[in-house]
Amino acid sequence: MTAQRTYGGVSADERRAQRRSALLTAALEIIGTHGLGKLTVSGLCTAAGLNERYYYESFDSRDAVLTALIDSIAEELAATILTALRTAPDEPGAKAHAAIAAGIHLLTDDPRKAEVALIAGLATPELRARTNATVRAFARLVAAQGGDFYGVTDPSSAPLIDFRATYLVGGLVQTLTVWLQGDLTMSKEQLIEHTTEVFVLLGEDLARRFRA
Repeated sequence: MTAQRTYGGVSADERRAQRRSALLTAALEIIGTHGLGKLTVSGLCTAAGLNERYYYESFDSRDAVLTALIDSIAEELAATILTALRTAPDEPGAKAHAAIAAGIHLLTDDPRKAEVALIAGLATPELRARTNATVRAFARLVAAQGGDFYGVTDPSSAPLIDFRATYLVGGLVQTLTVWLQGDLTMSKEQLIEHTTEVFVLLGEDLARRFRA
């Protein structure tokens, strides 16, 4: 049994995870470079160097592949933002700038990730629902980090914090999408600076309201 489970020091579960990772890496390249329409089971398996039976080991549809890829990018994005927050100076502008710059750079330095997260993720109702859930998750992250930073503990502040965090994250997603499509004329650094100003403005205003 041990010999069946382990090959070359790698367990069956580890090999399965490696195959799944290879499929997601191939999906990122196909979607990010050629568009969602080019994603097929045979093309994906060829790009990953795997037999088609390994596709069905991890996924049952194209949407399942894209959902997993969106989740993977979201996890990387959250980790990157939290690391930036931890290492930034303890000042509102510095914290906001670090987090926003980290997120925008992750999505735009590798344009394939932006294509998946911001454009392909809207391809079907199911994917749009997943993308909306991801936006809400990041809004909760912003609300929690902002509340902790400003020391806002008044329970009555929760609805307004939730609203502003959702407004900020949703607005940033839409603005970044428009910018990537070339319909917003500014540099990446200008985009980061202007976004930082809006985040700090709404955060400072909320803090004044509930710390007074």
